[in-house]
Amino acid sequence: MTGRLWSDNPALSRFLEKQMRNWELSHSQRPGGGLPSRGEVAQFLTIGNIVGAGGNDVAATLGEELGWPVFDRQILTAMAGDHELRARLYRTMDERDLGWFESIFRALMLEEFRKDDYFHRLVETVLVLARKGPAIFVGRAADLILPEGKGFRVKLIASLEYCAGSFASRNNTTPAEARREVERIEAERRAFIEHHFQIDAYEPTRFDLLINVERFTTRQAVDLILSAMRLRGILADSPHR
Repeated sequence: MTGRLWSDNPALSRFLEKQMRNWELSHSQRPGGGLPSRGEVAQFLTIGNIVGAGGNDVAATLGEELGWPVFDRQILTAMAGDHELRARLYRTMDERDLGWFESIFRALMLEEFRKDDYFHRLVETVLVLARKGPAIFVGRAADLILPEGKGFRVKLIASLEYCAGSFASRNNTTPAEARREVERIEAERRAFIEHHFQIDAYEPTRFDLLINVERFTTRQAVDLILSAMRLRGILADSPHR
């Protein structure tokens, strides 16, 4: 993973630069800095989804309606691989932020995993972002990294046939090729989760809400998630628009 991955993508670079300016401005305007210690993390939403189930579309719509930044797999991978960007992010943290971060990081990172540089950096990145303010995380097992009992965790599901068809349509490939690619990616994701967290990757009780996207449109899935978040007290009656 090169240190300049994120800047190779102009759209990604603009997004991250905007977020960095927002965090730096927020930090400079708060004399006390950081979040209250008891808050641990800001409100967050994690979206896990099978390849082809439309998680990015759902996340993008939710991000627009809530006014929350969306950190998808591409962004999280880029940030985890960019030492300069992470160093800049850490500079916006105060002593309370750093104290909380070190405590929860030590509790999550088993000694045997410290040798895995990418996983180490991914955990750091997700935890720091969650401390910065409300956010949506797509994939990368963010639901397992972030503190239990906080935030809201969603899983989008669908049949292999549906996901392969969606993947084929988006990537201009044949259904057979799409099916093989979906199966390959899902196998890699399952291995990643089961290796690092030692749980069944398809354990449904990880999540607060499972949605079969074959039975709901993107708009309906978004409304279901917003309604469930309000019922849980994570959102007020009306999201920010």
